[in-house]
Amino acid sequence: MGIVKIDDDLHAEVRRASAVMCRSINAQAAFWMKIGMWAEANPTLSFTDIVRAELAAAQTPPADAIAA
Repeated sequence: MGIVKIDDDLHAEVRRASAVMCRSINAQAAFWMKIGMWAEANPTLSFTDIVRAELAAAQTPPADAIAA
């Protein structure tokens, strides 16, 4: 694990998002980084497609499949 320097405004956004999403600040930043990496590598995928691909990779059914 390393230290990543980000500007104060971005840190404030991560802090706000982490509170809303019930994640730690580090977990929120890691989530955004992972989604961003997927988005850069797969520019035609939507956010929903990226999350579904991550769930499939983790072999976790999406919430709509659980409810069915």
